[in-house]
This record gives sequence, C-alpha cells and structure tokens, in this order.
Amino acid sequence: MEMPKPKTIFEPFRIKVVEPLPITNPAQRLQALKKAHYNLFTLPADCVTFDLLTDSGTSAMSSTQWAGMMVGDESYAGAKSFFRFAESISDITGHLQVIPTHQGRSAEALLTQAALKPGQVVIGNTHFDTTRANIESKGGIALDLPDPSTQDSSREEPFKGNIDLAALRATLAERAKDIAFLIMTVTNNSVGGQPVSMENIKKTRELLAQHKIPLFIDAARFAENAFFIKRRERGFEHRSIKSIAQEMFSYSDGVLMSAKKDAFGNIGGFLALRDEGLAQEIRSLMVITEGFPTYGGLAGRDMEALAIGLQEILDEDYLSYRIRSTQYFGEGIEAAGFKVVKPFGGHAVYIDAGQSLPHLKALEYPGQSLSVALYEHIGIRSVEVGSVMLGRKNWETGEELPAPKELVRLAIPRRVYTQSHVDYMIEIFGYIAPQIRNLPGYRIDYQPQFLRHFTARFSPLR
Repeated sequence: MEMPKPKTIFEPFRIKVVEPLPITNPAQRLQALKKAHYNLFTLPADCVTFDLLTDSGTSAMSSTQWAGMMVGDESYAGAKSFFRFAESISDITGHLQVIPTHQGRSAEALLTQAALKPGQVVIGNTHFDTTRANIESKGGIALDLPDPSTQDSSREEPFKGNIDLAALRATLAERAKDIAFLIMTVTNNSVGGQPVSMENIKKTRELLAQHKIPLFIDAARFAENAFFIKRRERGFEHRSIKSIAQEMFSYSDGVLMSAKKDAFGNIGGFLALRDEGLAQEIRSLMVITEGFPTYGGLAGRDMEALAIGLQEILDEDYLSYRIRSTQYFGEGIEAAGFKVVKPFGGHAVYIDAGQSLPHLKALEYPGQSLSVALYEHIGIRSVEVGSVMLGRKNWETGEELPAPKELVRLAIPRRVYTQSHVDYMIEIFGYIAPQIRNLPGYRIDYQPQFLRHFTARFSPLR
C-alpha cells in the first residue's frame, strides 16, 4: 500500500541528555534588557529561553563525538588526535596542509596577516562581520559583490548566495593588481544563509585563474551548501553530499572554517591549504598566539570531536531534516505576518525588519528594534544583521552609513530544539505580529570601532 508523504517533521535522532530551559516572563525579560543596555549579546544565558543568537558552537554533540573525546591525545606536539583531525579534513577538502585554530575568526586573522597587505582588496560574495573586521583591521578593503537577486528579499531564486560574476569580471578588469584574494562564503550568511551554485564557484575560479588570484572558501556551512546543490542544481541529483563537497573544494586554493557550525563543534576551526609555502608562513605566525601547529589552540579531545562531526554532517537524512525544519519555521513566521528572506536558507530564518517595520528608518535600527521585541515577548535571543552589524560609522565625520538590508537572523542550533519548541515560537509570533508597527526605534549610545554589535549600548527612542 502506497502511503502519503507525512506532514510531520521528526528529528532523526534520540535525545539521551536533557538541559532545563530557563522560563521567564515579559517583566523579567524587560528588566534584563534594560540591564544589558538593550544589547542581546550581553544578556546572561540563563535569561534566555530560545537562544537563536547563533548556530556557532551551540550544537548538541552526538554520542559518538562524546565517546571520541575520551580518546583525545593531549600531547603538546604531534598528537594522534591531530592526525585524525587532519585526515578527516583532507578527505573532504582535498587540501593536505591542515592548520588547526581555536575558531574561524582566528583562521581569518592568520590568513589576512600572511596574505594581505595594507591597501589590497579582498573580494567576497558577502563578507560576514568577523571576516570584514579582520580584513579592515589589517588595512585591507573588503569588497562585496553579492548576486543582484539579493536586492529583493521575497524573490525566489535557487542560488542567491552567488557572487555577481559580471561585477567580478568588471572589477578584475579594472583593478586585478590590487586584489589579494577572494573569499567565497558557503552558504552566504549575510544575505540570508543562501547557497552558492557549483557553476558559480567554478566560473569564479576560471575568472580568478586568468589573473593568478587565489580563491578561498569559507566553509562554515559547506554541507548545507552541498545539500542545496544536490536539490537545486541540474546534474547533481544522484551525487553524494561528500562528492559534491569535494568538487566544491577542488576549485579552491584553500579552505577556512569555523568548525563550530557544520562540524557540530562547541569550539574549533581550521585552515586547509594547497600552497605549502603559505602554510609554513602561517604556522610560523600561529606559534606566537595560537600554539604549536599540531594543536593550534585546541585540546586533543576537541580535534577528535570535530573529526567525527565532519563525517556526521555528510548524512543526507540529517541534512534533509535540517533544511526542511528550517523551512517549516520560516513558513510559520511568514504566515504570522512577517516579511522574510526567500527562499529559506539552511541554518537560519531571516526576517526582513526593514519591510516588516516600515515606520522605522534604517538609522533607527529596525532590526535591533525587532530583535529586542522578540526577546521581550517570546524569550527568543536573535541577532540583528543590518545597520548595527553591517553599517558603517565614519570616525572622522561621525556620519553613519546604513547597510543594504535590515535583517534579523534566527539561527537554529543543530540537534538542540524540537518540533514542539518551533511550534510554540510560531504561535507567539502570531500573537505579536499586529503590534510590531508600534515598536520604537533605537539609538546607539556607545560603540567600538570594530565589531560594534557585540558590545554596543542602545536606548529606545521613546
């Protein structure tokens, strides 16, 4: 008997350990917001019921990963755990020069320190916050060339994470000599967790090769990107996730990864490089701050967990659940009356706060306003991806420059929340939707020069 396709999404794992959720009321949350100067980054975790601030380092590790940690080799140099870690990475990326780091931004810092000179340009499909900060703090110029389809949040395009090839071609013709390298982020976090097509990666490689400019892939969510390629790009329907990932990386000169995302790690990252000379230069730099080249700031048990996680993430059943459950969350938020970025990405749902709160101007920070409201009324900690995070302040003139989009990201930790958690959040979204036109704007009372969203202080405008 042929069965209809079930509508219910179930988690393809069993829960063996539980952690109580903090349950708070709106009055308690409002008090916590005031104490945190309305910056959700500075909220204590025990005040947060649904922590969707980030999917970085917040995954639940598997029983196999926990078992692997028990055999972690903590030798200072040449630990067995490093070789298992490096083998797992080289198997997927094809790059033999593996350098462990304590997280992704450390890999970014080492790469920019070794391969970027002041005044040089680093092109990206869209640089995320730490990438941009590392480039600019070294005196470089971070240039974004996102696909034109990203201008319309509601537009349904399969690969809105792509780099704009026409813009790249024009930029190379005009200033190739100024470009240090290109970073392709998969999936493209800043534009809504959107995937990059294999064709786009391949054509980018071909254009860069004409000018001998290296291509690096930021692989934080590489498996989710490979899954989208399998589902959306012709010719990949019958390929394994692993083989698709391997082809993606074959077009690169190196890979940098925050392994706190698609490797299910609570800490860790790496650089994997083709060029042995560049790798040696980076290893010389890392000894000063990160540690010996075979541990790079990580314990042996961390490397064991990451080596296992990098293989677990290739499970197509898990990825199918992951992508569908994210889509389900997004559909529920949209049905409640919020404008969202379409199509839904892999690791997060992005609300278009600029369109959802049209009464607020960009420099009244609608994304911050909505993030504060979601915490106060639902207990959700989200993150603004708009003019607070990606906007700019000219420190000479004091002028504030807004970001292209005012988004709020609801990042979903891997293997942490269940379907009932999602249904509850969707239900409360429906209750607060009629009230969002009355939300106040915000002003920034304090901000540092780099990565201001982490420590800025805010006040409501009324």
